[in-house]
Amino acid sequence: MPQERYKISNDILKRAERVIPLAAQTFSKSRIQFPVPFAPLFLDRGKGGRVWDVDGNEYVDLICALMPVTLGYCDPDTDAAIKAQLEKGISFSLSTVLEVELAERLVEIIPCAEMVRFGKNGTDATSAAIRLARAFTGKDHVIACGYHGWQDWYIGATARNLGVPSAVGALTHKLPYNDLEAVKARVAQHKGQIAALILEPISSNEPAPGYLEALRVLTREEGIVLIFDEVITGFRVHLGGAQAHCGTTPDLAAFGKGMGNGMPISAVMGRADIMGFMEKVFYSGTFGGETLSLAASIAVIDKMKRENVITRLWKTGEKMLQTAQDVITANGLENILSLSGVAPWKVLNFKDHKTAPKEAIKTRFMIEMLRAGVLIAGSHNICFAHNDADIAQVRDAYEGALGRISQELKVGTLLKNLEVPAIYPVFQVRG
Repeated sequence: MPQERYKISNDILKRAERVIPLAAQTFSKSRIQFPVPFAPLFLDRGKGGRVWDVDGNEYVDLICALMPVTLGYCDPDTDAAIKAQLEKGISFSLSTVLEVELAERLVEIIPCAEMVRFGKNGTDATSAAIRLARAFTGKDHVIACGYHGWQDWYIGATARNLGVPSAVGALTHKLPYNDLEAVKARVAQHKGQIAALILEPISSNEPAPGYLEALRVLTREEGIVLIFDEVITGFRVHLGGAQAHCGTTPDLAAFGKGMGNGMPISAVMGRADIMGFMEKVFYSGTFGGETLSLAASIAVIDKMKRENVITRLWKTGEKMLQTAQDVITANGLENILSLSGVAPWKVLNFKDHKTAPKEAIKTRFMIEMLRAGVLIAGSHNICFAHNDADIAQVRDAYEGALGRISQELKVGTLLKNLEVPAIYPVFQVRG
C-alpha cells in the first residue's frame, strides 16, 4: 500500500507544504509531476546509479538529479577533490587559481570556447549569453528553440509567463526545433533586429541533416549571434559538447548540469571579441568563484578524459534503449510509446490510445516503474555508474509496467483503474 511504502515521504510532504511553495525547489521534482501518493518525493542518499528515499526504498535512478549527475552519486574522484578543497576553504575575498585552471580546460576541449565565465546554474549561463549578444549586436530580439531557463527574457515567451512584463516577453520568439523555414521567416519578419538565435543543438530529437549548418550560415549572413544551449548536452554526448559531436561551432555556448557531477556550476563561453563585452556588461555573482564546484568540475573533466566516460554513457544508453524497445515491441505498444534523442539522453514519447490519453498512460507507467524500483520521469538520463544489474532491473520494471498498460488498454480499463489524476507537463518545452 502506498500509505505504508511512502509513509515518511508523505508526512514530510505535509510539513514541507507549510513552508515551501510546491514543497520543492523545481517544478520537475514536485508533487505535480509525480503520482502522489504512489511515489516518493524525498530522497535520502545516493550511491553509483542508485538512490534511496526517506522510507528506505531503493531505486535505479534514471533521472540523475535532472542530469547533473553524469558520473554517478558519490563518485570517489569528484568527492576526493571536493574534500581536499574543503580543507582549504570554500569562498574567498579574491579569485583563486582554480578559476584559471578550469577555464583553460574548457578552452582546450570545447570548440567555441576562447574565453569563459562561471555561474551556478544553467539559467545564469543562457541569460548571460543573451545579454552579451544584445550588447555585442545592439539589437533586442531573440529567437529561441528549446528550454533555456527561468529568467524573464525566455520564460516571458512561454505559457508560464506570470510576473513577466509583456514587453519583455514580446522580444523573444519561440520556434520549433528542426524547422529551418520557421527561423528564416522570423528573421525576415524582424530584419536587422535579431540579436541572437539560441537553441539546444540536440533536443528531444537529433538535428535534421544540414539544420545546424544552415543556421550557422544564416546567422553569419544576418549578423546574429548563434548560441548553443549545452546545459544538457555538455559533458554527456561529447567531451566538447554537442557542437563537437555535430561539427558546428556557435559564437557562444552555455554549459552546466554535468560539468560538476551534481555540484552547482555553469559556464558561458565563446568568441573572445564577444566575451570581452563582459568588461562592460554587468554579469557578477558572489559565488561564481566558489571553489568546491570548481574543484569538482576539474575532477570531472580529468576523469572523463582518463576513463573515456562519454563512450560508456553512449554504450550504456544504447543497452537501456534496446531493453526498452524489446519490451515495447513484445507488448505491441510501438504506436503508444517510443524513445527519441541520443543514447545518453533518450526521451520517452507517449501517444494517445482510443481508450486513454497519453498523460494517463504515462502516469500508469510511472506508478508501475516506481513500484518495481526504478525512479523515472520522462527520459533515460544515463550516468557512468549505471551497470548491467541496473539495466536488468529496468528491463524487469518495463516488462511489468508495459504488460499492465497493454492489458488495460486492450480492455479499456486504464483510466478507470488509475489511482490518481493523470499528470500533465508544466508546459511543452521541446518537440
